[in-house]
Amino acid sequence: LRQHAFYGLTTDQTLQLLKIYDLSVPSVHSNISTLRDGFNEFLEGIAAIQCQYAVVPALLNPADRNSADAYKSLADEFNSYGEKMSSYGMTLAYHNHGYEHISYDGRMGLDILISQTDPELVQFELDLFWMKAAGQDPVAYLNKYPGRFKLMHLKDSTKEFRFSGDGSTPDQWMAGFPLMSDPGDGVYNIDKMIQAGLDSGVEHFFLERDLAPQPETTLNNSFNYLSKHLRG
Repeated sequence: LRQHAFYGLTTDQTLQLLKIYDLSVPSVHSNISTLRDGFNEFLEGIAAIQCQYAVVPALLNPADRNSADAYKSLADEFNSYGEKMSSYGMTLAYHNHGYEHISYDGRMGLDILISQTDPELVQFELDLFWMKAAGQDPVAYLNKYPGRFKLMHLKDSTKEFRFSGDGSTPDQWMAGFPLMSDPGDGVYNIDKMIQAGLDSGVEHFFLERDLAPQPETTLNNSFNYLSKHLRG
């Protein structure tokens, strides 16, 4: 992992590219299997790029999210990872996908994770599109849990999109891909969500468009939009 951690590039090659383009790496994503099976190797592999957050982007195994007890167990697991990461100057974070809004014993999975994790060790990355797809309000979550969402994935939609079910299967996510649009070009009030994020303590805002027919156009549009809203 340390030798080829970044899409086939060595750590040294990655650091060289970051220096050339004057870029930093606020966060990285890692599936939970990597943390469970190779946690120390993962941390050692990314330590050199000095990222702030290591994000679990999804829970692909239904057993990790099929009950309140599963979420409570996951919260304990996240706390453990976060405690170990703290010695590397990193914080664990979790990225929502929609199924976290299934209710168990009157509480949604995401609320269990937020309430059962230590804010000093575990934070969250809010994906606006997927939270809306689950029928939830990103602004309400930002207001309800100030300081718990440190990262935000921004993408708009050409029309309101809701999952056909509970959002727990890939086919439901992929149904939303063709509707995704650049921030500010769709029907969602991205301005309001960004402001709520700033007020709530979001530190990093990321463009994420899963399907971008014209990537350069999307990058330019998003850079211009975010520069206007995040730099005054």
